[in-house]
Amino acid sequence: MTGAKRKKKNAIWRKIHTLRCQDFKLWCMRRLPILEWAPKYNWKADLLPDTISGMMLAVQQVIQGLAFAVLSSVHPVFGLYGSLFPAIIYAIFGMGRHVATGTFALTSLISANAVERLVPPMSNNFTTNNNSVVLGLSEFEMQRIGVAAAVSLLGGLIQVAMFVLHLGSATFLLTEPVISAMTTGAATHVVTSQVKYLLGMKMPYISGPLGFFYIYAYIFENIKSIQLEALLLSVLSIVILVLVKELNEKFKTKIKMVLPIDLVLIIATSAACYYADMEYNYGLEVVGHIPEGLPPPRPPPMNILPEVVTEAFGVALVGYVASLALAQASAKKFSYSVDDNQEFLAHGLSNVIPSFFFCIPSAAAMGRTALLYSTGAKTQVACLISSILVLVVIYAIGPMLYWLPMCVLASIIVVGLKGMLIHFRDLKRYWNVDKIDWSIWVSTYVFTICFAANVGLLYGVVCTILIVIFRFPRATTLSLKHMKEAECRFKTEADPESLQQVKIISVNNPLVFLNAKKFHTDLLKIIRKECIGAQQLPEDMNKYEQNMLLSPLSNGNCHGESSLQQRPGERHTLILDCSGLTFFDYTGISVLTQIYTDSKKRNIDVLLANCKASLIKVLTLSKKLESENAVFFESVSSAVAAMHFNRNFCKLNEHSEV
Repeated sequence: MTGAKRKKKNAIWRKIHTLRCQDFKLWCMRRLPILEWAPKYNWKADLLPDTISGMMLAVQQVIQGLAFAVLSSVHPVFGLYGSLFPAIIYAIFGMGRHVATGTFALTSLISANAVERLVPPMSNNFTTNNNSVVLGLSEFEMQRIGVAAAVSLLGGLIQVAMFVLHLGSATFLLTEPVISAMTTGAATHVVTSQVKYLLGMKMPYISGPLGFFYIYAYIFENIKSIQLEALLLSVLSIVILVLVKELNEKFKTKIKMVLPIDLVLIIATSAACYYADMEYNYGLEVVGHIPEGLPPPRPPPMNILPEVVTEAFGVALVGYVASLALAQASAKKFSYSVDDNQEFLAHGLSNVIPSFFFCIPSAAAMGRTALLYSTGAKTQVACLISSILVLVVIYAIGPMLYWLPMCVLASIIVVGLKGMLIHFRDLKRYWNVDKIDWSIWVSTYVFTICFAANVGLLYGVVCTILIVIFRFPRATTLSLKHMKEAECRFKTEADPESLQQVKIISVNNPLVFLNAKKFHTDLLKIIRKECIGAQQLPEDMNKYEQNMLLSPLSNGNCHGESSLQQRPGERHTLILDCSGLTFFDYTGISVLTQIYTDSKKRNIDVLLANCKASLIKVLTLSKKLESENAVFFESVSSAVAAMHFNRNFCKLNEHSEV
């Protein structure tokens, strides 16, 4: 009896041990995404495009690393370190396949405030615990990078804390107009910061409230100090960059590989500057000495962490928001899922660990993501290959960058911000959809310009929440305490067979960013249950729609193109009774158009009844729907009658053909 009990006890312990091992394995797969995609990597199909993308990305990483390090008020070599370590960390922990983490203009601008405040130019009153000279750099340079690394460390710790608190689920508060306005305003700040290099001017560091306007006031006051050689070289560089990039974009389908104009321009101008000795003959500012190799790791000065709390919060929030928007857009474009909370962990560690290697704050950048799109990158292997090439630059090629003119570097940065600056075109779309969204965009942009990116982001979120709070109680058919997005009603009429495949869904509340995701989820559940069958929807519904809301519709692409399959020969009709849809915003309209596009591909007709004139106008302007007469109806009965007529007409045609 004792032996039997012992065997039973051992069996229970083995089962518990097995369950713990399985749980640990699942936890590792969830927190280390590289363990999921790396074993499935297709070496034959993906290695070549990833290699080409990695080579092109390495060029951009080096260029942006040098420029954004200067923007962060530290030595350019630290930008190379910031292009190496964060990319490796994110490849291990991140879920965005086309997200290239590295130096970032917005976080560099924020950290520069702390650097200039704590270590002003030629200051000797700031000391650290270690007075040794690293890589031949002065103690002044090491003090400055110590402050920037401290901002990176604390900002990363804040992001990790947000991951622990599961604050990734709160990203629904970051609406598209707010993110678009914040990034556009920050891009305007970056362009302004590069103007002094484009003009070849010497000017002091200017920041703080209304610093944007003080910079241009200083430029106009000292306009006679513009360096003509730098201005001409900047204009020539910008013209060449824009022209070649536009040609690359136009003929990308006809050529196998785009011309790396950034690399060509760097080599050509560096050689010209070297042979003409422009630094001494014309006083042209160059990048200067780039030390070789990597220094040994060293923790940032902990004694200044309390003094950089404001900048750390700015880095944590702005960097995460900009990076998440790119990850969500990438996931939507290529039909995979991204966990908002896991991205907090990935970007947090991408700031914490590199801070011990003299790195400035990092995040994902739109230019690098667009480059990965255009060059056909498949996975994070492209980022790992670019890291290897950046390491080669640090150990071998770095000293050759001495003669690179700063005005050329600034020109490359300004042209690279085109993707962020063209968001001004969204203003017309916001105006057509919702005037309040338009006003939020404009006011958030103004706040970002007048103050800073983190201030603009905070203003946009608070403003959006307040507006929704004031708008919801005004809806005549909605109770905030009992919000129910979709209710399915079955029509019982004399001809049940003809209405068997018709489902009527009543929308009884406004459709805005706060409830758009739940509306989308509930509607998918109804379609699964009534139109398609439970066995044909994806097992994890959350993964299907979680990439829906933070990025705009892209050329009609949708998630999970193979996940909602319709049984052959069946055609269902979905009638949305929009009588209760009293108001909407841009996110709500995006959800409606996405549902219409997805359903059309799945052999499901979507008809809209009892629509208000404003809703019809906005949906028509979106150009995602078919003929207006075939979609909008003045009542549910007219929609049902139209559906009957169309089906009877089709049957008549079939009989006629027979």
